[in-house]
Amino acid sequence: MPKTALLFPGQGAQYVGMGKDLAEKHAQARAVFARADEALGFSLSKVCFEGPKEELDRTDVSQPAILVHSWAVVEVLKSTEKGSTLLGRAGVAAGLSLGEYSALAAAGAMAWEDAARLVRARGRYMQEACDAKPSTMASIVGLDDDKLAEAIKPAQAKGIVVMANFNAPGQVAISGEKAAVEEAMALAKAAGAKLCVPLSVAGAFHSPLMEPARERLAREIEATRFTGPRLGVMANVDAVEHRDPARLKQNLVQQLTAPVRWAAGMQKLVDAGYDEFVELGPGNVLAGLLKRTARNASRLSLGKVEDLAPVL
Repeated sequence: MPKTALLFPGQGAQYVGMGKDLAEKHAQARAVFARADEALGFSLSKVCFEGPKEELDRTDVSQPAILVHSWAVVEVLKSTEKGSTLLGRAGVAAGLSLGEYSALAAAGAMAWEDAARLVRARGRYMQEACDAKPSTMASIVGLDDDKLAEAIKPAQAKGIVVMANFNAPGQVAISGEKAAVEEAMALAKAAGAKLCVPLSVAGAFHSPLMEPARERLAREIEATRFTGPRLGVMANVDAVEHRDPARLKQNLVQQLTAPVRWAAGMQKLVDAGYDEFVELGPGNVLAGLLKRTARNASRLSLGKVEDLAPVL
């Protein structure tokens, strides 16, 4: 039997039309979108299915949209024997940034409806923190972590800039104030980076600039009921698998201002013998990131009706 890990995508995976085919074909997916609309108090399903793109791309909309799409995929899988078997053989769950909330819900640490409400609030608080100070992110490809850290140090004279997302070996996102990020991109390029690409995001996620959002979200997380999950959840903040509800909450709070250690978490799973990675939700970004870390592992992305058909 394969050793299976469930993976859940983060912000940026959204697209207009997401989940529409699932809702049209599967009653379980329709029910998920209806429950999400009720829990959130607005028609998230309409924005997912029809757009407009500008609305869907708002941080406080895209975050619950991605989580709810993942939730719909999980419920469709649970409705069949083959799908339930796939979920049942999983030994761990992990999610990239926002996806950690999806992973926690799938693992049984909290209700999906509660996760949707939390990420709606998370998105709103993050957007307001972004509005308070012009900031951005950029993807740097082709430098090892230590070399990149050294290269961008001088840019800190122009403002806050940090290494924020360690997505794969040689692929890191930096985050901070605009002038500092622009300077860091130039320095990284001069140090030999193959690619330095500005990211289309609202601001400096996973950086100290998210501190106002972290303080507000901490209260919401503390008020949410968490239980011991059936699966361990690989945390973004320390690349360690956790099960204790109090620590799971703490990880989510720290995550807003701390770097995402995704590459280290995936490497630990590979080292532990995981050889089947199943991405649940929109897109296939996580399967793509795994190519460098788990080249010989099975990588499956399940987000559309056509993806699910072979495993139902």
